[in-house]
Amino acid sequence: MRKLLMLTSVGLLAFATGCTTIDPYTGEERVSRTTIGAGIGAAAGAVLGSVTSSRNRTERAMIGAGIGALAGGAIGNYMDRQEEELRQQLQGTGVSVTRVGDNLVLNMPGHITFDVDRTEIKPEFQSVLDSVVLVLNRYEQTGIEVAGHTDSTGRVEYNMDLSERRARSVAHALITRGVNQVRVATIGFGPHQPIASNETAEGRTQNRRVELTLFPLTAG
Repeated sequence: MRKLLMLTSVGLLAFATGCTTIDPYTGEERVSRTTIGAGIGAAAGAVLGSVTSSRNRTERAMIGAGIGALAGGAIGNYMDRQEEELRQQLQGTGVSVTRVGDNLVLNMPGHITFDVDRTEIKPEFQSVLDSVVLVLNRYEQTGIEVAGHTDSTGRVEYNMDLSERRARSVAHALITRGVNQVRVATIGFGPHQPIASNETAEGRTQNRRVELTLFPLTAG
């Protein structure tokens, strides 16, 4: 986790091209934002290593719990169906659904999930989480990485801690709603994966978010 403090940019560069998302406000499909900031190449490799390690642990836990893995052509169809159900459930909620290969990313903006500098989920967002869990519990071969993100305001150490605590709050909400805890992992990225410029208030608002990355448990 400590090595995340060294990261300086957003997302996995290798995933930036060809990703699409549904704008939660307009309902229109658009190309997702590309990585922003300096030092992208070096940071992307470090992020990839950290995320891969976390997902490997989750996959081992799922297999240990007796959850069967998917193989071959079944993977794409499985994620297609899950994506469609999530898009239907989350339309108009402010949560966007982005397809990245066989993974799905749910972007939960901070202004609809948490009050400023708080880790308690807003009461009005609880029903949205109910909708997410309704789908997640139908697709038990899906691992869930809950990642917290902040803007660059304030100390990095504080933002790292805040992002981790927010990720744990969302993970706890999923688990208490019946999602098998072996499927869920949390990670905090603090300010190190912006999706917009931190030089503007609008950009900082976009960067304060929690993302759920859903990935299929695959054989091999």
